[in-house]
Amino acid sequence: MSHPQSYELLLIPDHSRTRTGATGRAIRSAVVAATGETGASGYPRYTGQGMEADIDPETRTVEAVLVDGEELDPGMSVQVAQGDRRTP
Repeated sequence: MSHPQSYELLLIPDHSRTRTGATGRAIRSAVVAATGETGASGYPRYTGQGMEADIDPETRTVEAVLVDGEELDPGMSVQVAQGDRRTP
């Protein structure tokens, strides 16, 4: 199965999310590229611009992430942008 070669990720404060689950304004974004490796989560690993993430290509869900080498602070989340820049 071919996985996308890149995604745009958004770092979003959870307090900016509405009760319906719509996302608020991202405080940071990064385009991450496939490394060819599989992360500890079992999903393809992507890195770039200070972010490292395991992403499920079927659901576009970020399964594991580091930002600048650190785990996310409580109250923060990372997700794939709706109109991401992924390439086949």
